[in-house]
Amino acid sequence: MRRFAMKALFSLLTLQRDDETELRWDRIVMIGSTLVTLGLIALYAYGKAEGRW
Repeated sequence: MRRFAMKALFSLLTLQRDDETELRWDRIVMIGSTLVTLGLIALYAYGKAEGRW
C-alpha cells in the first residue's frame, strides 16, 4: 500500500505538461478528492484529540 501511495503522490507532482491546453479533469478530481479525504482525517483526529467523540 505504501508503494502505491508513493506512486500516486509522485504522479500528482510530476511537472510534465502535455502540449494540450485543455484542463486535465482527471488530475483535478484526484487532487480534490485527496484534499477532501485529508481534511476529513484531520477533522476526525481533531475530534478525537478534543475528546468530543
